[in-house]
Amino acid sequence: MKKAVSLFLPMLTGILFFSGCSKIGEKELGIDLVYGVTTFLSLLLLLGYFCVIKKREPWFIFLFSSVAVVNAGYFSLSLSTTLEEALLANRISYLGSVFLPFSMLMIILNITELKYKKWFPGVLCGIGIIVFLIAASPGYLDIYYKEVYLSEINGVTVLEKVYGPLHITYLFYLLSYFSAMVGVIFYANIKRKIKSFAQAVIIAMAVFVNICVWFLEQMVEINFEFLSVSYIISELFLLGLYLVVQEDYFAPVPLIKTETETETKAPKVPENTNEEIFEIFLLGKKELTPTEKMIYNFYLEGKSTKEIMEHLNIKENTLKYHNKNIYSKLGVSSRKQLVEIANLLNKKG
Repeated sequence: MKKAVSLFLPMLTGILFFSGCSKIGEKELGIDLVYGVTTFLSLLLLLGYFCVIKKREPWFIFLFSSVAVVNAGYFSLSLSTTLEEALLANRISYLGSVFLPFSMLMIILNITELKYKKWFPGVLCGIGIIVFLIAASPGYLDIYYKEVYLSEINGVTVLEKVYGPLHITYLFYLLSYFSAMVGVIFYANIKRKIKSFAQAVIIAMAVFVNICVWFLEQMVEINFEFLSVSYIISELFLLGLYLVVQEDYFAPVPLIKTETETETKAPKVPENTNEEIFEIFLLGKKELTPTEKMIYNFYLEGKSTKEIMEHLNIKENTLKYHNKNIYSKLGVSSRKQLVEIANLLNKKG
């Protein structure tokens, strides 16, 4: 997380320096340079992700690639000399913009470990393709822009357009994703899927930064696309959170028995286990989260580690994290000890 912050602060300072504090509706000299800087930074972050992160997640690759495509489109548009070039650059930026919130939502779902159907990403991808085709129609159809032509402000190319009847489609698309992300955060927090309040705040900040920038651009006339900056900020927030979560997962935890591993011998619970151990166990059982309760029941049913991970759609490190919490609450040191105490309690009635 500290690495992400150390990258973010100099980057934001540089962007503000290049863009300056211009009046709303004006575009300063050097805006094309700002787009160039954001494009370079987004490509650098994409390359850095491949070089630094050993265990790469597909949705993060999708996110980093989308941000790079968005910024490359903005940069190309600022340098365009013909309407055809500008429309092509505009399509490139929309290609990244359409699939960027999609990847953000999937990352948030994975971080919070909320389950979804296998067909869900495919449906969202199909909707994104439809929205992109509508947004990419200018130059062929007048459904997204009724009219579009080139304009130059302080030496930088911009597209002047009159919105068509389907322009609202993209706005509704973005607003729907922002609403879905907020809904997921609240739901995950209620269901205790988010490990801590700090993690909830980080996820919320990644979403609200984009919401605020999006609403700002809708309400006032700003020729610079600040979303190009907020997208980079968001990916840093999410990457930082991902790294924090991974550190938690790889923290030392009690050994888990797998089908290919030999189990270390846990202290066997004698039949005359005292009432104090039973009391700690029963009190801890009441404190288990819904996910921990499911894992607890799976252990009593004799399910293997592999079966539990497949059923909950989680990775082994995530299961280790849950086990550490379960063992701590129940006052046991292993899965075997947990099952023995539970069985003794059942016999006791």
